[in-house]
Amino acid sequence: MTDNFGREIKYLRLSVTDRCNLRCQYCMPSEGISKFPHGHIQSFETYAYIVDVFARLGVNKIRITGGEPLVRKGVFKLIEHIGKMDDITDFAMTTNGLLLRDQAKALKEAGLDRVNVSLDSLKPERYREMTRGGDLKSVLEGIEEAKKWGLTPIKINVVLIGGFNEDEIVDFVQLTQDEAIDVRFIELMPIGEVSTWSVDRFIPNESVLKHVPALKREPAKDPASPAVYYRLPNGKGRVGLISPISCSFCSACNRVRLTSEGKLKYCLHDNDEIDLAALIAEGQDLEKVIEDVIKRKPKSHQIESGNYVIRNMFQVGG
Repeated sequence: MTDNFGREIKYLRLSVTDRCNLRCQYCMPSEGISKFPHGHIQSFETYAYIVDVFARLGVNKIRITGGEPLVRKGVFKLIEHIGKMDDITDFAMTTNGLLLRDQAKALKEAGLDRVNVSLDSLKPERYREMTRGGDLKSVLEGIEEAKKWGLTPIKINVVLIGGFNEDEIVDFVQLTQDEAIDVRFIELMPIGEVSTWSVDRFIPNESVLKHVPALKREPAKDPASPAVYYRLPNGKGRVGLISPISCSFCSACNRVRLTSEGKLKYCLHDNDEIDLAALIAEGQDLEKVIEDVIKRKPKSHQIESGNYVIRNMFQVGG
């Protein structure tokens, strides 16, 4: 399945809920959130059907996202379905890690390959402040359980935020010295809650290289990966830089998103959303619909223009 710019679409990010057990400042408003009505969240049977169609069209990589996917009751039913699909060769989940300690073993047994853990501070009180109540100890214990049961390679996603965690860059990089994990620094994107933050909260990813000049660039293994990888001398893990603002990776974008409402987004920074769940109910040919939609995928995002509806990440899928 190829778009009009020759990009082969092989990666689906599938959001199973807009609910989360954290309230991170850059993701959710302090006064609370407007949740999707339960009736709008799609059933696991609908997700499974859509995944099957995408697999027939050539998608071989799926990442389960949210919100926090592990708060969705019954999510293991979907994980088991995807885990048994021979065509899916890379099956991951993005999680905040709070529930990993108790569920890592079951996730591996259900067929999940690996986890990406969102973690923006290694300081307990700072983490609690940013997440509005999160317990860092539980997250770190969850990461250890994920390693124990083979949900690897583990990727830790760190959103760089000025005035908050730039002084922890070296600490995060050091995690890769003796552990076979990837720490990926992600530039702050002006969407959702972040769109109202001052521009001085933005830190370009090149600052990581200034803080740790010993990092050496790794040869690119996957041209569609949004991360450029580096490694410390003799480091067991890698340091990834994901730079959607300072260095767009649109030219090799191979992914689309499905929201928890069953709507397909071919670009994060575009208003266009196609209600696949509704089309299924109408009995339309979903394969043809998806192939036609992929042809509308733009050459690049318009993040600088701001000409799109600003929705928080928990509403569109991380």
